[in-house]
Amino acid sequence: MDDVATLKSENANQRRIQARLLQWEQKDNGLAPLSAAQNEFINQLAESLGGGAGTGGGGSAVVMQTNFELKTSLDDFKSSSNAAIDSTQDFLSWYNSIDSEILEHFDDVYLDYYEQLRARSAECDNLLGEIDVSLESLKKLTNEYNFVSEKTSSLHQASENLLQDQTRLNEIGEDIRKRLKYFTQAESISQRLQNPTFSVSNDTFVDILNTIDDCLEYMRANPTFSEASAYGIKYRNCLSKATQMMKNYVSNVLANATAQILAKDALEQGSEAAFALFYGKFQASAPKVKRITATIEERLERSVEYEQLLAALHQQFLAQRATIMSGAVEQAIRDLGRKHKGDHCALVRSACAFMVHVCQDEHRLFYQFFAQPSGQLTAYMEGLCTILYDTLRPFIIRIDHLETLAEICSILRVEMLDEHVNYNPESLEAFAKIVYQLLQDVQERIGFRAQNYLESDILNYRPSAGDLAYPEKLEMMESIAASLQQDGNSYLRRADSRSSIASLASQEVEQINSGEGMAKFRGGSGNSPADLHGMWYPTVRRTLVCLSRLYRCIERSIFQSLSQQALAYCIQSVSSAAGQIAQRKSSVDGELFEIKHLLILREQIAPFRVDFTVKETSLDFSKVKTAAFELLQKRKQLFALGSNNALLEFLLDGTPQVREQLLDSRKDVDRQLKMVCEAFIKDATRQLVGPILNFMETAQNHLKQTATAPAPTPQQGMALRMAAFAAPQQISSIIQESIRAIKTKLGPLQRSMQLYLANKDTEFILFRPIRNNVLGSFVKLEQLLATNSYSRDDLTIVSCPSAEQVSVLLSSVNLGQEGVASAPQRKISTSSMGSGGTTKPPIEKKVSFDSGANTVVQIGDEEESQGGVVDGPAVVQEEEGKGQ
Repeated sequence: MDDVATLKSENANQRRIQARLLQWEQKDNGLAPLSAAQNEFINQLAESLGGGAGTGGGGSAVVMQTNFELKTSLDDFKSSSNAAIDSTQDFLSWYNSIDSEILEHFDDVYLDYYEQLRARSAECDNLLGEIDVSLESLKKLTNEYNFVSEKTSSLHQASENLLQDQTRLNEIGEDIRKRLKYFTQAESISQRLQNPTFSVSNDTFVDILNTIDDCLEYMRANPTFSEASAYGIKYRNCLSKATQMMKNYVSNVLANATAQILAKDALEQGSEAAFALFYGKFQASAPKVKRITATIEERLERSVEYEQLLAALHQQFLAQRATIMSGAVEQAIRDLGRKHKGDHCALVRSACAFMVHVCQDEHRLFYQFFAQPSGQLTAYMEGLCTILYDTLRPFIIRIDHLETLAEICSILRVEMLDEHVNYNPESLEAFAKIVYQLLQDVQERIGFRAQNYLESDILNYRPSAGDLAYPEKLEMMESIAASLQQDGNSYLRRADSRSSIASLASQEVEQINSGEGMAKFRGGSGNSPADLHGMWYPTVRRTLVCLSRLYRCIERSIFQSLSQQALAYCIQSVSSAAGQIAQRKSSVDGELFEIKHLLILREQIAPFRVDFTVKETSLDFSKVKTAAFELLQKRKQLFALGSNNALLEFLLDGTPQVREQLLDSRKDVDRQLKMVCEAFIKDATRQLVGPILNFMETAQNHLKQTATAPAPTPQQGMALRMAAFAAPQQISSIIQESIRAIKTKLGPLQRSMQLYLANKDTEFILFRPIRNNVLGSFVKLEQLLATNSYSRDDLTIVSCPSAEQVSVLLSSVNLGQEGVASAPQRKISTSSMGSGGTTKPPIEKKVSFDSGANTVVQIGDEEESQGGVVDGPAVVQEEEGKGQ
C-alpha cells in the first residue's frame, strides 16, 4: 500500500512537473516566456536545422514518439507469454517491475529531449561562433570601408580645393591683367599721341581720351599701388598732350575763320554784307568745333584739365570774336551817330536796337560752338555794350532839354528793358546792365536838369506884361471865341476844347495809370478861355509838363521829392503872379486868377498815382537849452551820488529829439486854395458891404471903449446912440452906400467869376458865402440897432432892409443860384453866417473843373467870431472818388 501510495505521489509529482514544463511556453501567464527576439532566433535556428519546423513541432514529435514507445512496451508486455500473474504477489512483483520499467523508461523521453537540447545547444554555440566570426568580418569590413571612405573624401576635398584654388588663381590672374591694363597702356597711348599723323578729328581720339580718363581715375582711386604716382604723371602728361592737341585744333579753326573775315576784300563790303560774313564764316566752322567742345563738356567732372581747356577755348573764341566785332560795332555806332546827328532820341533808339541784335546774334553763335554757359560771354558782350555806353554817355550828359531826356529815358526803360530784355533775359543780360547804367545816367541828368529847371523857369520866373494881362487876355479870347462861334466855327466850344482843358501831360499820366486814354470828359456849363491849355500861367503849364515827364522817367522816391519842390515853387510863383495882378488891376482879379490856377493844378496832379508826401527828419535841440539852464541852476549837485545828480539829469533831459515831419504837396495846394478862397470871399464881401462892415467894426470898438471907461455914461444903453458917427442919418447913408455898391459892383464881380471860373457850380459855391455874409451884415446891423436903444423913429430914418429885402435885391442883379451836380471827389467846406444871422444848412454842389479828377466844393455856415463876418472857407478836405 505504501508502495502504491508512493507511486501515486510520484506519478502526481511527475504530472505536476510535466504540467509545469508545459506552462513554460504558454502564451498567457507562461512560467518562462520567451521574448519576441528569442522566439525569432529559435525559429531561425529551427528553419535552418529542420527545414522550417518550429519549436512547437519538435515538441509534438517528441511526445508522439514517447507515446508510441509506451504503446510498443504494453504490446510487448501483453504479448509476452512469460508474464503469468497468479497471485497478488506476482501482480505486485509484476507491477513493480513494470513500474520500475516505466520509471526507467519514463526519463528516456526527457533524456532524449535533453540530448536534443544539448545537440541544439552545440549547434547554437557553433552558430554563435560563426556569428562572432561574421561580426568580426563585418567589423573589419566596416573599418576598411571607413578607411576607404575617408580616403575618398579626402581625395574629393583635395580635388575641390584644387578647383577652388584654380578658380581663385584665375580670378587673381584676371584681376592682375585688368589692373595691369591701366599700367601697360601708358606707353602705347603716349606713342599714338606723339604720332604726327594722328589728328583730333580721328575717330579713335575719343577712345584714347576715355582710356586716359579711366587710367587717371584708377590711379587716383588706388594711390597705394606700386608706381601708381609715376604712372599717374605719365597719364597726366598724355592728357596734357591731348588737351593741347584739341586746343590747337580749335585755335586753328577759329583763326582761319577770323583770317577769312578780316581779309581786305571782306572788309571793303557793305555793313550788312560784312555782318553777314562775320557770322557766316564762324557758323560754317561750328560743326568741327562743336564735336570737340561736346567731348570736352562731357568730361568736365572728370578732371580739372578739361575745365581749364574749356575756359581757354571760351576765351580764345571770344577773343577772336572781339577782334572782329569790337571795331565793327564801334564803327557801326559811329555811323549811326553821323546818320542821326542832332537827333539824340533816334540815335539812342537805333544804337540800342543795333546792340540788341548784336547781343542776340553773339549769344546764338556762342551756343552753336558750346553747350555750357560761360561768364566770359557776359563779360565779352558787356565789353561790346560798353562801346555803346561810351558813345552815348557824352551825348546824354550834354543834353539840357527835359523832353529829350524824358524820351530817351522812355526808350531805355520801356522799349529796351521792358520789351526786349524781359523777353530775352539770358541773351541780353549784358545789354541790360549797360542800358541800366545809361538809364541811371539819364535819370541823374533828368534830376539835375529838373532841379535847375524848377529853380530857373518856375521859382525865378519873371512874368512878362502879357503873362499878367488879366482879365484882358481872357476877355480877348472870349471875344475871339464868340466871333468864331458866330461864323459857324465851333472848334472852341466847350465840348471841343476839352482836349485843351486837360493838358497833354495829364492825359499821358492818366494813360499810364489807367491803361486807357482819356476818351471821355465831364461836361461843363461854361467855356472859359482860362481853361485852354495855352492860356494857363506859364509856370503852371511848365510844372505839369515837367511832372508828367518825370513821372515815367525817374524812381518814385526821387519823383516824390521833385514833385514836392515843383508844386511848392509853382504855388509860390502863382501866388506872386496873383499879387502882381492884384496890384495892377484889383485884389479880386488876383484872387480869382490864383483860385483858377490852383484848381487846375490840383486837378492835373490827380492822375499821378504816387504819394506826394515827403518825410523830413530833423533834430530838435529845444530841450538842450532848458537842460543846460537847469544844470547851471544845480551846480551844487554835479557830483551828487544819488538820483539827483545834475550831470546825469542833463545827459538824460538834454538829448536832442529826432523829429519826423511829413510834407504833403497835395495838402499844400489845398491849403493855399483854402486861404485864397477865404481872402476872395472876404474881399468880395467888403466890396459889396464895406461901409456896413466898417461901421460895425467902429461900433464894436466904441462899445468896448465905453464899457471899459471909468466915468459913467449919461444913460444906460445910449452910448452908441449918442455917438456922432452912429446917428440915424449917418447909418442911413452907410446903408444906401452899401446898396449902391451892391447894385454897381455885384454885376462886375459876377462877370469876373464867370470869366475866370466859367462854371456855374463853382461860381455858385464861391458866391454862396459872399451872399450869406452880405445878408449877415444887414441882419447884424439890424440887431445892433435894436439892442442899443434906437427908437422906432430912428429905425425908420435908418431904413435898414430886412434879410428878405436884401435877398430880393441880390436876386434882382440876376445872380445865378442853381448848380449842376456831377461826380464828387474833393470838398471845400466854407462857413459864412454870423451868430445873429439866419442860419441855413450847408449846400453841397458837385462841379467838374478840368480833366483828371472830380471836384466837390462844399460850403457851410459858421458862427461869426466877436461880431465879425466869416469871410472864407474853413476846411479843405480830400476824398477819393468812386471811380478811383
